[in-house]
Amino acid sequence: MGTGQIAIDNPGNLSSAKGAGSAVDSIDGVTPAQAPAASYVGRFAPSPTGPLHFGSLVTAVASYVDARAAGGQWLLRIEDVDTTRCTVAAEREIMAQLAGFGFEHDGAIVFQRERAALYEDALQRLQLAGRLYACRCTRSRLALAPRNADGETIYPGTCRELNLPIDERTDVGVHLKRDDQAPLASEASRHVALRFRVADASDPGADVRAQIEWHDRCFGAQHQSVACDVGDFVLRRADGLFAYQLAVVVDDAAQGVSDVVRGADLLGNTARQILLQRHLGLPQPRYLHVPLVRNTDGQKLSKQTNAAAIHVDGALVTLQAAWRYLGQRAIDHAPDVAAFWRAAIGAWSPDAIRMDGGN
Repeated sequence: MGTGQIAIDNPGNLSSAKGAGSAVDSIDGVTPAQAPAASYVGRFAPSPTGPLHFGSLVTAVASYVDARAAGGQWLLRIEDVDTTRCTVAAEREIMAQLAGFGFEHDGAIVFQRERAALYEDALQRLQLAGRLYACRCTRSRLALAPRNADGETIYPGTCRELNLPIDERTDVGVHLKRDDQAPLASEASRHVALRFRVADASDPGADVRAQIEWHDRCFGAQHQSVACDVGDFVLRRADGLFAYQLAVVVDDAAQGVSDVVRGADLLGNTARQILLQRHLGLPQPRYLHVPLVRNTDGQKLSKQTNAAAIHVDGALVTLQAAWRYLGQRAIDHAPDVAAFWRAAIGAWSPDAIRMDGGN
């Protein structure tokens, strides 16, 4: 089996063959593995739904400098698993932006659209372990379900005990758009969604209130009861596409990622991902969530809020602004982008990051 593949000895003993020359121990049950501290592997994983904006740059700078300051690798992964929203044009623009700002990635770029076999393999392992079930629920059916603090639906378990066939399809048409150049592909039918069964009273020693606990290098001690705050969550969508939660866990393990540095908007996803890591027997990386950049209305900078794209012209000034937003001591003496990166790598202090951003 080649590097990056996920293997199984039996349904309760899953292992991963990692990249970066590091081995992963097999895990029996759901005891978490720990990523090896000796070899730092970081990554930046943008979704090509539009160009990078200043908030994206802040995250990219933090992930890049954290990796380089540790003498580690920095991988680039294009998270285009949601082919209905991603475009080749955005993908190319992101790569041009990163190059123009002086980012240099290690190894080949990974594209999620090429990794369906890995995600399907992980689903099959979870199915064998009794952790998947089919769900017919639509958004309208869940409209009155409770919401958590992040505004996400807490799944009420509507389909949990219906024992619907995993491969069931309905007659609802779905149209997928892989990029802005390819023709629309259509399916005559639609899958049921597949949900991860978070907790079950029949599990030995199960406690649906049990907390997933972890440490974030910026936000400190974190905990969440996934069963209470999220419920059973989707791993394959009703349109047949794999969910972000599954893809990111599989990819981080397959690429040997030891440290995840990303925006604080994903802090609430971490417990779900740790839970999947435990059930798949994959290592748990260290986490550093950096503060979000907000506009004058207090909204997170995003493509949905029409955040302006960053431009290569004036890259040095924009990098300096991102650096200051991360709470770092100003680097005003750098004559060019290359000099900025040299100085930043030597001066990086993650402890200086403020949870609300800025100095």
